[in-house]
Amino acid sequence: MTSFVADNYDKYVQLDDVIRQIKDLPTLPVVAQEMLSNLDDENTSLDVICEKVAIDQSLAAKMLRLANSSYYGANSKVVTLQQAVTLLGIKNVKELILVASIENSFPTSNCQNFDAKAFWRHSIATAICAEMISRTLKMKHDFAFTAGLLHDIGRLVLVTRFPKDYEQVLAYREQRDCYLLDAERAVMGIDHVVVGWLLAKEWEFSDAIQDAIRGHHQPDDKNLNSIAAVVHVANSIVHALDLSKTEHDLVPVLSKQAWDSLVLNETDYLAIFRETELRFDALNQIV
Repeated sequence: MTSFVADNYDKYVQLDDVIRQIKDLPTLPVVAQEMLSNLDDENTSLDVICEKVAIDQSLAAKMLRLANSSYYGANSKVVTLQQAVTLLGIKNVKELILVASIENSFPTSNCQNFDAKAFWRHSIATAICAEMISRTLKMKHDFAFTAGLLHDIGRLVLVTRFPKDYEQVLAYREQRDCYLLDAERAVMGIDHVVVGWLLAKEWEFSDAIQDAIRGHHQPDDKNLNSIAAVVHVANSIVHALDLSKTEHDLVPVLSKQAWDSLVLNETDYLAIFRETELRFDALNQIV
């Protein structure tokens, strides 16, 4: 078999090109920036949250649908944003705003064979699983949700800014039945981890979230924030549960060090699996 790269691709994407494309991306909406900067603030006024949500009719509709989902089990139909925010809680509302804002920050890609829905299913499921793990460990689970949601954001940069190149990545992966990370490196000379980290720096994400993005495949660096290990394990769990419904998906290699560092038992993990699936089913209906 002749070399795929030699036959189909004659130059790598340059790092300078990636950085330039990242700088050309629109900044996150103000609402999303506020969510990221105030993740731990549970004292945000319900009225303020409702005002922000009401500006976006699509987001308001999603909020009402989520509040009326079976997962939250409202005794009567939720018909106002105030009712929805009260039922869901400020934390869940912030998470939904963050998901919608980041999703809307990237244009629809014309990259053939890239499954955007599967991408977001995986990102949201990883966010939920990371939150469940950190909640069990009594860590800051708001940070964990955001870190899990953003862990693969570098893929969105590559797919939306270099669509033709990424088509080659997907073709290479299918032909070789290899990990996406390896296909990116072989075809483009760069991977979504590096690109995601560069974007996180450009958008001034917190150091913890930057660590989660750059360490979600290799979390064993002792200088990384512990959230990297949480997201790494959550990412592997979600791949194993196949919540994205991606055909021929490969479960990433799991770091024993990261797994052991969480010190969770079988009962903990079974509860995490179940709650991840339940919350994902609810969110997946509206995003």
